[in-house]
Amino acid sequence: MTTPFSPDAPAPAADAPGTSYYARHIFFCLNQRANGEDCCAVHGAQQGFDRCKAQVKAAGLAGPGQVRVNKAGCLDRCAAGPVAVVYPEAVWYTFVDASDIDEIVESHLKNGQVVERLRVPPHLGR
Repeated sequence: MTTPFSPDAPAPAADAPGTSYYARHIFFCLNQRANGEDCCAVHGAQQGFDRCKAQVKAAGLAGPGQVRVNKAGCLDRCAAGPVAVVYPEAVWYTFVDASDIDEIVESHLKNGQVVERLRVPPHLGR
């Protein structure tokens, strides 16, 4: 889905058929492995989550009918870490720094345009 939504649009009724409480939901893997295995937590996942949450709020995109930023446990895409996934489009992202997060927020979460350069290749799993 690449249709932008209006931040001024009213929130959908939570019980209305075919609607979701949030227009988009982004989950950040913050998993920390105790056994020393590579994981998103050691690659700046928390900083990415914190930046995204702040940027979504600052842009006025947070809340019902808009965007929700959530923490997640292991999303099993460790080889691409750190990772985040945006629903309902099911687009998987990796990121390196704050500018990558800013681009995801502006392009995808705000305007509905996938950031192709940050997509996780489909073959990368754990």
